[in-house]
Amino acid sequence: MTLGEALAFARQHIDRLDARLLLQYATGCTHADLLARPETPVMAPAFTQFAEWVERRAVGEPLAYLVGEAEFRGRVFQVSPDVLIPRPETEVLIDLALEKLAGRTSPSVVDLGTGSGIVAISLALERPDATVSAVDLSPGALAVARNNAGRLGAPVAFREGDWFAPLAGQRFDVIVSNPPYVAEGDPHLERDGLPHEPRMALSDQEPGGNGLACIRRIVAAAADHLNPSGWLLFEHGYDQGAASRNLLADAGFKASFTHPDLAGIDRVSGAQL
Repeated sequence: MTLGEALAFARQHIDRLDARLLLQYATGCTHADLLARPETPVMAPAFTQFAEWVERRAVGEPLAYLVGEAEFRGRVFQVSPDVLIPRPETEVLIDLALEKLAGRTSPSVVDLGTGSGIVAISLALERPDATVSAVDLSPGALAVARNNAGRLGAPVAFREGDWFAPLAGQRFDVIVSNPPYVAEGDPHLERDGLPHEPRMALSDQEPGGNGLACIRRIVAAAADHLNPSGWLLFEHGYDQGAASRNLLADAGFKASFTHPDLAGIDRVSGAQL
């Protein structure tokens, strides 16, 4: 079996780009190798791994879980089925947090529901003077996040628990979160690889709810953990901007806003204490 033959085999079952990337991961070859030396033999163990990945990808398992990593904001993060796969739209949350941190000396930040750690780690690396903490309820997610922080050299203090529970008595300049916000029963949960991602990180799992249960809890308790003039920022669904601003106003926050992602879809809401 050669590189060219392996690629041709895979393209009968999965997308061309996915086939190429999986073959590169399985064999250690480069794109240039595939183009210039397609006759290069593929060792049997590598082809066995490749064929298994192709089979799993063909039934919808996300490529990031197969290879164990994904790129986000120019950095490579390890991922597993314990965490969501990083998505480009979450960069909006980080950009807004950096904007709100501008002008603050040695600020403090906490990321609620950190998952793989992409938000907390990005903020720690891009504002090295900040003190960054991160919370998650899932021990598996925290293991992934701690590993990513160690690999990337990000000084983040991780805490296990339910939202603000591990943060008694602590206050921050900025609170950020990408919480579960897809309504339970939403048909999107059964598409585009989402059945393979952790349901507790996608949906509040409230039967008959609107996906806002976790956001509601975060907004209700945030004021007790913010410094004066601190900001709360959180990602949400495409149709939850108005509801999020209403929750913020009802909780006594000011200057509430909703910011779109690059596709023009409402993505992050926030407000100031």
